[in-house]
Amino acid sequence: MQSYHVHIEPKTEGFSLNLREVWQYRDLIILLTKKAFTLKYKQTMLGPAWILLNPLLSSFAYLFIFGIIAGMSTDGVPQVLFYLTGTALWTLFSSTLTENAQTFIANSYMFGKVYFPRLTVSISYVLVNLIIFGIQMFMVAALLVFFTVQGFIAPRWELLIAIPFVLLQLCILAMSLGIILSSITTKYRDLQILVSFGMTLWMYATPVVYPASQLVGTPLHTAVMLNPVSSPIELLRYILLGTGTVEPLFVAISIAFTFVCALIGVVLFNHVEKTFIDTV
Repeated sequence: MQSYHVHIEPKTEGFSLNLREVWQYRDLIILLTKKAFTLKYKQTMLGPAWILLNPLLSSFAYLFIFGIIAGMSTDGVPQVLFYLTGTALWTLFSSTLTENAQTFIANSYMFGKVYFPRLTVSISYVLVNLIIFGIQMFMVAALLVFFTVQGFIAPRWELLIAIPFVLLQLCILAMSLGIILSSITTKYRDLQILVSFGMTLWMYATPVVYPASQLVGTPLHTAVMLNPVSSPIELLRYILLGTGTVEPLFVAISIAFTFVCALIGVVLFNHVEKTFIDTV
């Protein structure tokens, strides 16, 4: 007779992502992505049409306020295309961050009943926003082709291969900051209120509705470019529209900041997921 003992123990590795286990649950990620996408536009009259209407309405509002009233330059890029591109990129970042910031609280009912890698929920939020961004980029691409043919812009076609890597950095940064906030808000709910307000302020500290070139030579230039979101947006704008402020130093700082945030996010996520159900 042989006796077998199975020991079930909590994770102790602070830097463990358990990516192999996450990959085993890839079907769940797909299901969660479908669910999150469906719920996003459930019980709305226009449904998924808001995917295109939101950036369009925002772009026309920016065009009126910053383009017509303020007379702000867009570095020669047609204003509609400039604002539409910036809005789509910022929406990808901000939506990914704010949704991940509610990971533990919004899914506590599910986390308390069944075990599965919690990271699958965060990944599903990223995928949903990438899908929405991809749909919006079809509209951007149509305008891009039109204005390129007209000779208004000159995209850097040779750098198109870099776009997935820049988007990956932007998504990792948003997801990392989101799960850091989610880990903290399990105890301090005040941060939930501050996140939406903070994102609005952050947008104006990022070259979304204005080009970073307008700040060159002013004290604000360094402050804005130290913003870790500024360099990815300016780099993507440089590739797609042919204009943008790309400075290797600030690009490196942005990548380093993303890496540090990812490490901190993993440690906090692994620590909080063991006990968060007792405090939520």
